Amino acid sequence: MSERNNKRKRQRNKRFKEDPQILPSPSHSSKRSKLKEPSSFLDKMRARLSGGHFRMINEKLYTCTGEEALDYFQGEPSLFNLYHAGYKSQMSNWPEQPVNVIIKWLKKQSPSFVIADFGCVSILGEALIAKSVKNKVFSLDLVSNDPNVIACDMANSPLVSSSIDVAVFCLSLMGTNYQSYLEESYRVLKPGGYLLIAEVKSRFDPNNGGADPEKFSNAISELGFKSVKQDFSNKMFILFYFTKKEKQISKKKEIEWPMLKPCLYKRR
Repeated sequence: MSERNNKRKRQRNKRFKEDPQILPSPSHSSKRSKLKEPSSFLDKMRARLSGGHFRMINEKLYTCTGEEALDYFQGEPSLFNLYHAGYKSQMSNWPEQPVNVIIKWLKKQSPSFVIADFGCVSILGEALIAKSVKNKVFSLDLVSNDPNVIACDMANSPLVSSSIDVAVFCLSLMGTNYQSYLEESYRVLKPGGYLLIAEVKSRFDPNNGGADPEKFSNAISELGFKSVKQDFSNKMFILFYFTKKEKQISKKKEIEWPMLKPCLYKRR
């Protein structure tokens, strides 16, 4: 029996040598490519689902108050991580990051300055400013995955009044009550302290539904700040620099705050 099987094998091998097409051997590379196809398909589907969730959460943050956003993420903290994964993916396409411009400016200031970073996780990594400068930094955001980050509503922080030298809002004026965040920065800043705001340029395009940057700057000045500089040099974002006036306003008048255009991402 075994001799018959061996004879068949020899005959098969002989025919294959004469005409390799008769008994083609399976290609391992083709097997691997076939295995890659469904994996690649699943990766694409996951990316689309992740992108859809990011756009949904992003729109939510631009159309609710800070308090509502805090409740939203506290109810489902995993959404915060999903949102920032999508956020980092979007920001990776920018030629320059506003947080790096701010960090460069901070490094030129006194190392004794105390900094409040409002919306610290919104900028390419958790508490990037705190990790990049020697100053004492209070890092605040809606969710904390880091013991050094304070989870809070940015309109109601635990910081002591007149205790901060620099308040930073880097792409974090997202809520419908963004003016409350700026009022909070006024409360915590020392007289003469700095307020730095970086925002997406499209939010300040009056010809396309955005706010007038001068009206925005004037509203902040009426709050009790002095405009020092506006930097329009970058095509992706604008930087506003203010200082808190030495003479504090005892009674604030009603301020007409311009509506900042939500920065919503289209489905691709």
